[in-house]
Amino acid sequence: MSDIFTNFPAGLQLWPQARIRSRNLHEGYNFSLLENSSDTYHFSVLAGPSHVRTIFDEFAENMPEEAFFILEFYTTEPNAKETETPAPTIHYSPYMPTVEILEIIAPYWDRLMHDGFVGFGLANNRSSQEMFYSEEKVLTFFTDNHLRLTNQLAKSRVPHRPDLLLHTELGHDHLSLLCLERENLPEELRGFSDRDLDYAHFCRELIDRLEMYPVEESLSFFFSRKEQKMIEEILSQHPDYEEFAEDDFGALLLDWNEFVQECCTNFDGDLWEYRMGLQLRDILHHVLCACEDPLKSRILEVLKEPDEKFRQTLIDNRKRLDGPGTSTTEEHFWYNGVIRNAGHELRRDLIRDGWYKP
Repeated sequence: MSDIFTNFPAGLQLWPQARIRSRNLHEGYNFSLLENSSDTYHFSVLAGPSHVRTIFDEFAENMPEEAFFILEFYTTEPNAKETETPAPTIHYSPYMPTVEILEIIAPYWDRLMHDGFVGFGLANNRSSQEMFYSEEKVLTFFTDNHLRLTNQLAKSRVPHRPDLLLHTELGHDHLSLLCLERENLPEELRGFSDRDLDYAHFCRELIDRLEMYPVEESLSFFFSRKEQKMIEEILSQHPDYEEFAEDDFGALLLDWNEFVQECCTNFDGDLWEYRMGLQLRDILHHVLCACEDPLKSRILEVLKEPDEKFRQTLIDNRKRLDGPGTSTTEEHFWYNGVIRNAGHELRRDLIRDGWYKP
């Protein structure tokens, strides 16, 4: 019989009453097709801290030269008295050399690994590769090359267990490193100051060093290489959009969301920059019109929240801001009116354009 898995990071502790069922916990992995996908697989891996690092590093070696780092942590610690559990905040770095990311996170590795309120990972949307070590301390992968990953896990001596039981199904607590007594910390963490052990502090350091930006949970998505290729072909056949064909489509979705966020607060750009933001939504609309379910439904789901926010910030809906020579319809709601929070430059250009009088 294989050994019972007990090698959890310091920031995750099973409840005493869960100990009996925990005898069914064993190191291993399982995988299945991602929902609404025919070629992308979701892997779950249960392994100890040192094993996770080996798997993480080996997966990173097989990624393209560039990737982006994912960091997830709680801005406030969950409180048992609160009726609603707070959600962690998610941050992405820009695409940058994978080797550079690994070098930057190396001094933080043990803290990221052991803190019960922190999750982190690496991804490249164009190559359909993502790995993430969550605050639940489960290593997950999304990939369209499941044979390569199963081979890698076999070399790392992680067994395939179709009926893998995870501790997420058992009662457990999450602990920040500051909640633990020094003697209960892993030896490699005992020399850190309280400030350096504070996840709010070291996560902010990483955000600054990697120039990360916040991403709403609804904007977490995954497109397979086949889907990316399909989108690339759609865009390459449109004379106005072919220059975007080789871009990461996920980045276009994030750019639209960022534009909407700016419009909801205070848009400081001029009319040309505003039109460029609207063109992003034109591009996304063109892709939606050309693709079919389930891809279409997944894109619409990602767009649902930012689209609704943009609708709510539009005023003067009786007029449209269609560009010269463009042919749009009522379906292009983003041209119905202008945003409420227009900055000085946009208001100036709209006055010059005859939109409204000063």
